Amino acid sequence: MNKFKKGDAVKVITGKDKGKTGLITAVFPKLNKITVEQINIAKKHQKKTQESQGKIIEVSLPMDWSNVIHSEGKENVVRVSYKIENGLKKKVSSKTGKSIGS
Repeated sequence: MNKFKKGDAVKVITGKDKGKTGLITAVFPKLNKITVEQINIAKKHQKKTQESQGKIIEVSLPMDWSNVIHSEGKENVVRVSYKIENGLKKKVSSKTGKSIGS
């Protein structure tokens, strides 16, 4: 079961980027991985082509989704539970009961 969706705000809880927050840009459910903007950055070398020079670009690499937790705002991290309202399943904060994400 996947509790993360594109656009959710998350905070990294382990690894080299511990403590950073960002929005999810891609989700890979079969691999249990996500990419978060400006987190887990690597430099990639691109070959030159007839149209452009070779260059070094920065890309966000996928990370395991067990290394992140949902967040509300900058500092508040929350666990997620689910409620069914009007036939729709919604993610809500376990502590406050507020709706999370989309």
